[in-house]
Amino acid sequence: MRLTMKTLLASSLMAATLSAGPALAQEVDAYRETQLGLYVSAVEAHELIQQNERAILIDVRDPIEIKFTGFAEPTDIHVPWVLADRDSFDEEAQTWPMVRNADFEAQVKARLDALGVAEDDPIIVMCRSGATRSAPGADVITEMGYNQVYSVNDGFEGSTLKEGDSQGVRAMNGWRNAGLPWSYEIDPDVAWRPAN
Repeated sequence: MRLTMKTLLASSLMAATLSAGPALAQEVDAYRETQLGLYVSAVEAHELIQQNERAILIDVRDPIEIKFTGFAEPTDIHVPWVLADRDSFDEEAQTWPMVRNADFEAQVKARLDALGVAEDDPIIVMCRSGATRSAPGADVITEMGYNQVYSVNDGFEGSTLKEGDSQGVRAMNGWRNAGLPWSYEIDPDVAWRPAN
């Protein structure tokens, strides 16, 4: 699928402006290295899912971000790590801040329990680029007692191009750019809802 720069900018703006739930709190933790030090690329994550039927894929992106960029088809759980706070426009940054989903731990735990995930089953956590949300999300899941929690180091969209007409566009590596199965259609049984 080919997207123009204008489409990508519009969808990024839309993702930042929409959707926030009432259970928002806390400053956002953002880092790349996890407590367990377990990392996979999107391609390796897909291979792990194919090789181990117990492997679980968790997407921690904002729902509106997913609406405009797509969803990995084998996703088992969708619970956002952060959500756009549409009630608090930041004039200095000229955007809406992202705030921590205060219910992340409870929502993920409920979904893991519903799927019968064991403490030593592989759990793969993916965000947009592997840079700020999958690692802290993976650490929270680790603190729940799971011991095979991986962060996808190139995420769903991958890295930005460093030069050329599409400089800044996320078109290198990542789930979508690797040609792995994805869609704009979101499985209703997987889609996050604030009441989950």
